[in-house]
Amino acid sequence: MKTRAATAISMIALVWFILGDNNHAFAQSKSLDDLMTELRDPELQDWESVERQIWDNWYSSGSDAIDLLLRRGQDALEFGLFDDAIGHFTAVIDHAPEYAEGWNARATAYFHAGRFGLSMSDIQQVLALNPDHFGALTGMAMILEQTGELEDALEVVNRVLSIHPHRPDVKMAQERLELATRGTSL
Repeated sequence: MKTRAATAISMIALVWFILGDNNHAFAQSKSLDDLMTELRDPELQDWESVERQIWDNWYSSGSDAIDLLLRRGQDALEFGLFDDAIGHFTAVIDHAPEYAEGWNARATAYFHAGRFGLSMSDIQQVLALNPDHFGALTGMAMILEQTGELEDALEVVNRVLSIHPHRPDVKMAQERLELATRGTSL
């Protein structure tokens, strides 16, 4: 028969387990770190597979409810229902503000809705939570380029390529921005 002290300790342990570390579902795992290291290798042949595994890791929130809200937002985004998508992604953020992909998804929806300032604000939240988020950085570079901040866009593109040196579209953006910022000689 348990004593009151043993029962109290068991209850405290249970409460700590449930409430103690709210970041456990969203923390980077060793395998994600390994994938990011692998992705940085410019000689990597199967980079698409590594990239896909990273995205799968980022999308997995550890919560079925959050994952459902994220999927609903992505479905709305695919159908061009930007306000609905923003609403779903805002719900994700409200329930899991430490989950970077909620912020990234809403930044994407804001971008597609032409709300660049709000998109940039959410991208900054993503990068505060996940500084190596090459998707958010790519979005930032796109906004900077579209708003005429070409030197800043080039700087961000170079940062993306230091993390993920494989994407042809990012390499093309680098070439385009280098040409645009260099100017032409007469």
